[in-house]
Amino acid sequence: MKRTRQSICARKASYRSEEEALIVVRRSDWQLRMYRCDRCRLFHLTSRTKGKRRPRPRD
Repeated sequence: MKRTRQSICARKASYRSEEEALIVVRRSDWQLRMYRCDRCRLFHLTSRTKGKRRPRPRD
């Protein structure tokens, strides 16, 4: 998998917890996906889905 560029990471809103990011996802009118950044280890949001693995549902 390709690593997130530092310049992209720095421009994005960051969330310290998964729960914090999910609150924003639920309130959004856009279809967003949350992910943990491989640079800063915080959570970011994206609307892109192409080429991304979808997390498996937890049982």
